[in-house]
Formats: sequence, structure tokens, C-alpha cells
Amino acid sequence: MNRSLRVVLFTLVALSNYALFAQTSSLSVEKIMKDPKWMGTFPERINWDTKSKTIYFNYNPEENPSDSLYKISLSNLDKIEKVSLAERKNITSPYGSWNVDETKKLYTENGALYVYDLKKDQSQLLIDLGGRLGNPSFLADEDQIAFEFNNNAYVFDTEAGKLEKLTQIKEEKTPEEREKKHSEKDKWLQNENLSLLQIVREREKQDSLSKAYREMTADSESYTFYAGDWSVSGLQIAPKADFVTLMLMKRDRGESTNVPNYVDASGYTEELRARSKVGDDKTEVTLAVYNIKKDTVYYVNTSKLPGIKDLPDYTKDYPDKEWEEKEREVIVSQATFSDDGSKAIVNIRSKDNKDRWIALLNLEDGSLKTLDRQRDEAWIAGPGIGWSFGGGTLGWLPDNKHIYFQSEASGYSHLYVLDVTTGAKKALTEGEYEVFDPFLSKDKKSWFLTTSEVGPGERHFYKMPVMGGSMKKLTNFPGNNEVSLSPDEKYMAIRNSFSNKPWELYLKKTGSKIDAQQLTSGQSEEFKAYDWRVPQNITFKADDGAMVPARLYVPEASAKNNAAVVFVHGAGYLQNAHKWWSTYFREYMFNNMLTDLGYTVIDIDYRASSGYGRDWRTGIYRHMGGKDLSDQIDGVEYLIENYDINPEKVGIYGGSYGGFITLMALFNEPETFKAGAALRSVTDWAHYNHGYTANILNEPSQDPIAYKRSSPIYFAEGLEGDLLIEHGMVDTNVHFQDVVRLTQRLIELEKDNWELAVYPVESHGFIEPSSWTDEYKRILKLFNESLLNK
Repeated sequence: MNRSLRVVLFTLVALSNYALFAQTSSLSVEKIMKDPKWMGTFPERINWDTKSKTIYFNYNPEENPSDSLYKISLSNLDKIEKVSLAERKNITSPYGSWNVDETKKLYTENGALYVYDLKKDQSQLLIDLGGRLGNPSFLADEDQIAFEFNNNAYVFDTEAGKLEKLTQIKEEKTPEEREKKHSEKDKWLQNENLSLLQIVREREKQDSLSKAYREMTADSESYTFYAGDWSVSGLQIAPKADFVTLMLMKRDRGESTNVPNYVDASGYTEELRARSKVGDDKTEVTLAVYNIKKDTVYYVNTSKLPGIKDLPDYTKDYPDKEWEEKEREVIVSQATFSDDGSKAIVNIRSKDNKDRWIALLNLEDGSLKTLDRQRDEAWIAGPGIGWSFGGGTLGWLPDNKHIYFQSEASGYSHLYVLDVTTGAKKALTEGEYEVFDPFLSKDKKSWFLTTSEVGPGERHFYKMPVMGGSMKKLTNFPGNNEVSLSPDEKYMAIRNSFSNKPWELYLKKTGSKIDAQQLTSGQSEEFKAYDWRVPQNITFKADDGAMVPARLYVPEASAKNNAAVVFVHGAGYLQNAHKWWSTYFREYMFNNMLTDLGYTVIDIDYRASSGYGRDWRTGIYRHMGGKDLSDQIDGVEYLIENYDINPEKVGIYGGSYGGFITLMALFNEPETFKAGAALRSVTDWAHYNHGYTANILNEPSQDPIAYKRSSPIYFAEGLEGDLLIEHGMVDTNVHFQDVVRLTQRLIELEKDNWELAVYPVESHGFIEPSSWTDEYKRILKLFNESLLNK
């Protein structure tokens, strides 16, 4: 072969290789990671005025750093106006407590109490005590208003202008407890001193006589409840002002971990106070009833709750340990009173979070009658279920006989009603979907609620009869529909988004069959210039038979490089394989860029993700890095079998929980993943927080098996592929200490195919565009070099 022919052949091969590796995209890391303002302006925090004539929302197309409130009037839907400071001061707070017929609303502003009159469309200052008033409500006699001030309950009679203090609560020990306790040594010294010094002895005698006289002639004081070591919060005043319930708390969250800030403005290394570690939370909470008529306080008794002594199933894995049968610690929430004040219910959670009880509270003695018990050997959670201190969906119907709540008893979170007189329970919704944020209509005859009935990747708004029945779908745009109902319920302000379209604001008459009218159009010209992909919503079969949802990005045939990247969303309990604009919008744009460059990208709603019911949520119980990791592996197998992916060219990346999964993937499945980027990742769950971790893995001292098989640091010896670790040094959520410990482990194991990039000014959620850009340039470089040999 002559030299000229060899040169031609070499040139052809070089051009072929260049064509293979040099696919381009109109996107760049610098572009998609810069300040999100480049994308446009999108509406947030939608509210109505009290007269249902104006929609208020945060918008800020002028990029004012402190003033972003805008409005659209129903009388002129084509005009978006900035709200002036003068007008802003006159806007009635959207928060507060209405009377029964919703003609008057109580709200606080700068600590003072106001009442808004809907008919007059004006507010009036009721009372200002020079401090913060809280939790105002109309009593059954609506001329009387109850509120909390300085940890005591008050009633203000608006007709008589009279203020009455209902309770006498002090956050201190009783006088007897405050008296100094003398030791034997102190008593000896006192007696010796009195025997030696006559003047001191005479004065002590006179003080004793004076004290005895004052006590004998003093008027009898009203009852005072001394909270002692407890802090008081959450006073709830019954509608007839005859009872007050109060939460009592002893906070002990253990020893906090300090996070060093090496770039403090002072020039010194400053310590940032951060959370404690799992197992350190020893907070105690109880509920007490203040009986106004009897002028006494008694504690709610939880000792007879069914299953209060039940041991969790995981204890069977420790047969050599002696488990004590005892009452589990619980947290009792604030009381919820019926409208007539005759009854009250409480939400109770076991501190191990495996039980939730809803119970009827006997206000006369603090005893409980269990109405509903939800038990989960993993942990209690799900939409509308609330948390340890209450919250979630719970309340009374107007008949003062039925309560409503949400429960995952069927496997999906649904809305229930229960007759407290008979115990009869009825599911108002049912099926393989979830219910979100139900609330009663003004006339109390219907429910408004959001559900995923159309499919787990969509959210729609419905109306349903109060005791159940056919649900009428009120929204029709695909994606997610966040509805803010006007106070008169005639209009819906809808914030809608789709997979490739950020949120916009729409208006629709409630119940109308006509499509909603678009009110905002916030995308910038630069953002609209790129044809953003609508990812394919697919499912694939996991090794255990489960159908796993995912988003799939497939490149053009001409660009395809037969490499694949798996993106792993964070938070664990979060949904990303849906049909609306992702909170991971930077990653969505990065995945578009990767696809332009020829990569096939899959984004999986692995086990533990939200939106798919209880069993999916708890699929990682006691083994994080189990089914949540195998779902990623099965997703790769799906790509290999169906999209001609080279098994030697697969990468994975993600942040937080996604970073954790990336580490587990690189350490435990090196034959599947050649490269991975782990961002702000947990490396040892025994070093994470209590509230999140203890639910899934119990406590380290009680269930060490769960922690050892779930923590990447124990599997670091399995690293074979190329690993990029990226972490903010002032991360107060997943502490920088996590990756420092892992770094030392990798050094001791003599691994050399990894690198650590640190970001000195960043916490868990990065802020600076320069940090985002650096982070993702490194990820792209990793994939190009490790998977494509570029």
C-alpha cells in the first residue's frame, strides 16, 4: 500500500472517529447552569383577594431583588400589574380563621389582632397587647374571640370590650420546687451560724414570723399550672372556652455537629451549628387538658392505646438480645375540637413511627378512646398523613359526629370518614392512586381534592359529594394542575406545567367545560429557542416482577453513541418520572444536552419514590441500596436489551440520595456501571439526621444490621470504575465529614480511580452558578472520558 493511500485511509478513519465523538449540542453546561432567570419568569405563590376579583402571585419580570408581587384583575385578564407598596400594605392576609358563615376573618399582623369584614371589605384592629398574639379563633358565641398570648389563653368579648385571661400557666417550677434544697452540710453550717450570731438569729426569726403572717392574711390565689421543665406550645381553646389543651415539650436533640466554614467574611474559620446524628433525638412531648371550670390540669393518658407495647418485627433478627416489653414513647398532637365544642380528637404517633392512632379525647379526665389505628412495620407516612407533631388531613364534618382523615390502610393514601359514635369507617376514595390536599367547600356539602387517578404522572383537581360518590374532574390540561380556588369558589387559578414547559398561570370557571385561559407566558426567547424534549414515560419490569416507572431520553440515530447514563433523583421519597416540570430542571436540561451528544438517558422512579403508594414508598425499609439500587440495574438491562446500549459504556450520577445510590452502584455493581458522579452524597447513614433515617433504618444501636448493609463506606473496596465525588464544604444537611471519612477509606484501600471536588462556599443546595457549572463540567468530562474514551 503506497503512502498516499495510507494517508487517505487514516484521514477517513480520523474523520469517522471525529464524527462518532464530536456530536454537538446548542446547549452548553455554562448556559444551563447559569442563574435560572435566563429561562424566564414563572408565577409562584398564587393567592386571591378576599372578594374573588384579583389574583396575586410572585412573578418579577423586572428582576427586583425585594419586590416581586404582581396581580391580574378578573376585569382585565390581559394586564399583569405590579402591586404598589401602598396597595400591598392594604392587602388582607390570605391566612387566618373565618367564622362559620365566612363573613368575618381573624388574622394577626405585627403581633396585633385584626378582624376583616367581608361585606364591608375592611379590616379593624381588635387588640394589641404589645407582643405576638397567636392562634386566634371565633368561639361558638362569635362575639367572643379566643387567642394565645405569652403561653396563656385569653378571650376577648368584642361587644363588651372585655378581655379575660382563661389560664394561669407559668413556664417555671412550683414555689416548693424552687426552694433551695439544703444538704446535711448546709444545714449544719446554718445551725452553727445561728447559734453563734445573735443578730442573725433574731432577724431569721422575724423573717419567719413575717412570712407566716403574710400567708395567713393573703387572699387565696387562683390555680396556677407550673410547667416546670416542660416548654408550653400549641394552646387550643375549645369553642365554648371551657377547656384548653396545651402541648408540653422537652427538647433534647442530642449533641449537634459543627460544620467549619473556612471562607467566613471574618477571615477566621467559624463553626456553623448543625444537626445531631440519628439516634440522638430524645425529645419528649405530651398533651395536657386545662379544665377551666374545675381550675385544674391533667395529662392525656396514652397507656391504654391498642398495641402500645408492641415490639417491631425487626427485633426477630436479634434473638440474642433481650427486648423489654414496655410502653413505647408517643407524641400527642394538638386537639381538634368539633364545631359545637362537645368533642375533641387527637392524632398520636409512636416515636418509632410505626403506629398512628386517631383517638377521641375525654375532656373531663384526659382518657382516650381509639377510633383508628394505622400500623406499618416500616414507617407511617404518605400524602395527607402528617408527621409526628400532627398536620395532614384531619378534622370534623359539620354534623359534629363524623371525622375525616387520610390513611394508607389500603396501600394508597385515601380520604376516609368515621362516625365517632358508632366507629363505622368509610373510604370516600379508593383505587391505585393517591389523594392530595382535600378540603371542604364553603357550604360543607362537597370536597375539593387533587388526585393522581388519571395516572401517577399527572395531577388533577376534582369535586366530590361530602359523603363520597362520583368525582367530577375540574381540570383537563396534561401534567400537574395546582389549583387555587377563589374564595367564592366560582373560579380556579391554575398553575400548570408539562414535562418540557415550566409553570404558567391559567384561569377557568369552576366546573366549566371550556378550556382554561392562559394568563402568563414567561419563557424567555433564549429558552424557547431550544426544542426541549418531552421524555418518554415508560415502565420496565424489575427482577422481582414490579413495573418500574421511568423517564427516557433517546438520541437521534445519527448521534447515538451506544452509551447510557442513569440519572438518580434525590430525596428518596420524591417523584421525577412524571409529566410536569421537574424540580430537577437543571438535570432535565443536562439530560437534554447528553442526549444531543448521543447518550441514552434514563431517569427512574426507583423503590422509595413518591406517587406510587405505601409498598413502593417502604420498599427500602432496613436496606437502602437494596431494591432502590436493583431498580437502576434492571433499568440498564432494559436499555441494553431494547436500545442497543453497549454494556461497557454505562454511567450513573445523582445528588444527595442520588449520590448515595451512585456510590452503592460503583461499589457493589462494578460490572454494570463503569463511571459515576456522586454529588453531596450520604456515605454512612449512622451520620445522617434522626427524623429521616430512623424511619427507614430504625436506630443504629437497635438495628445495626440495617445500617451496615445500607452504608456505602462499608463497600468501598468494591470500587473498580471511575468515581467523581463532589461536595459542598459548608453542607449542613449531609455534612462534608461524610466524604472526608469516605476519602480516608479509599486512601487506605489504595484506590486510585477516583477524585474529590470540593466547593468551599456551598451548602447542600448549591447557589452560585459558577459552582453548578464547575460541578457539571466535571460530570460531562467524566462520562466523555470514561465511557467514550474522548
